[in-house]
Amino acid sequence: MNALIWLIPIALLLGAAALGAFMWSARSGQFEDLDGAAERIFLDSEDRPLDDSADGAEREPSRRDGL
Repeated sequence: MNALIWLIPIALLLGAAALGAFMWSARSGQFEDLDGAAERIFLDSEDRPLDDSADGAEREPSRRDGL
């Protein structure tokens, strides 16, 4: 029974903190463009090379390239 004296106020404080964080994020515009990030993966804005070298220099073969 003594545990409930501590656990109920802690649970209420955590719930209020979560509600406050949600209200802050909703007011600051975090949920305004929900579809934008999902649709951005379909847009091909630039062609990128498959490897990391942008200057066209040869790279060392990796294990995926075979031996």
